Amino acid sequence: MEKAVLITIGDEILSGNTIDTNSNFIASELKNIGIKVVQIFTISDEIETIKNTLSSAFELGDLVITTGGLGPTRDDKTKKALAEFFNDEISLDEVTFNHLKGYMERRGRADILERNKEQAFVPTKSIVFQNHFGTAPCMMMELDGKLSYSLPGVPYEVKPLIKDQIIPYLQGRFNLHYIHSRIVSVVGIPESILADTIEDWELALPQNISLSYLPVGTRVKLRLTASGDHEDSLKQQTEDEIQKLLPLIKDHVIAVSEDKIENILAEILKDRRLTISTAESCTGGELAKMITSVSGSSKYFLGGMVAYATEKKVKILNVSQETVDQYTVVSEQVAQEMAKGCQNLFETNISLSTTGVAGPGKGEDGKDVGTVFYTIRINDQEVTSKLYMPHLERLDFMNFVSQKVIQDLVGLLVNQ
Repeated sequence: MEKAVLITIGDEILSGNTIDTNSNFIASELKNIGIKVVQIFTISDEIETIKNTLSSAFELGDLVITTGGLGPTRDDKTKKALAEFFNDEISLDEVTFNHLKGYMERRGRADILERNKEQAFVPTKSIVFQNHFGTAPCMMMELDGKLSYSLPGVPYEVKPLIKDQIIPYLQGRFNLHYIHSRIVSVVGIPESILADTIEDWELALPQNISLSYLPVGTRVKLRLTASGDHEDSLKQQTEDEIQKLLPLIKDHVIAVSEDKIENILAEILKDRRLTISTAESCTGGELAKMITSVSGSSKYFLGGMVAYATEKKVKILNVSQETVDQYTVVSEQVAQEMAKGCQNLFETNISLSTTGVAGPGKGEDGKDVGTVFYTIRINDQEVTSKLYMPHLERLDFMNFVSQKVIQDLVGLLVNQ
């Protein structure tokens, strides 16, 4: 089993009202056990569409996983499509019904058990994986040695079904290769120049190791993925190749293990026992959100604030009104005073500040949309930078700026 196809079922995905996060998660989990996703379909909840897509999926892969389309009502089309495609019929599964009953009773919802009873009706040829976080079970069916899993669409139900039940089942049934991945994070060099710089090294990689270039803002993640029969030897082989790579780009490497920039920062802050705080305006709390998304961040993140109104910057962060009047609120000088005021307020080693115009309208001081100043203050040293990104929509702007600020901070700390 090497190839998988994912099918997302639901008009809410097609309409753009709901983002398909399940496919990304499932593809990542399958990759870790050596199964490659070769196609992702997003389709409407119609019987013929589901059947036709299942047919195409089984031609492309050995494993088909569907998410969504499993409802508690009698007009559930996904199970009907499965029954017709596999030449089966639907009937009540007592084990599933008892599981559903216990689930509803534990949550004090036994009064609506009958309304959800349809969830316990499954194709008779299916093997059921019980859902411990919802009412719709996962159904596995087989066609000529190929497998199909049908899961509910709610992400917090999908994740445990995949991680705790489906992945272990696949590993136990099939002789799957070990997969080992490492990330080398690189900054300060364009992707094209980076590729030229490491071309000879890349061409000399062993056949069982692949390299991917993954741009994230102004950072490039080099992901090495090795596959083989022995996990320990894969780890050593990957480490050996990274050690060959580092001398070629040593001035641009900020991390050789963690993936997300906030995780890289977390390791540095914990290792050096540094504390950090944030004073945000145009990023609206995104900086603090990223930093605190890491488990254990309470050890180094002491606090932050979103001083959106100019008067709050003045009153709480001690930004000088004269500075605002002379340079405007979106300025290098205000960013610097925000960072210093934040550092004093929370008594941290490091403080970060942002002031800018996220859009869609111009700022109150007339600054163009996409303009931002940010300051990184480490003890009594500070670095202030300016970005101008008028092409980014508001939320993309906030995320990009936050990523860039943390990335710059990591770069400064690494080079200290």
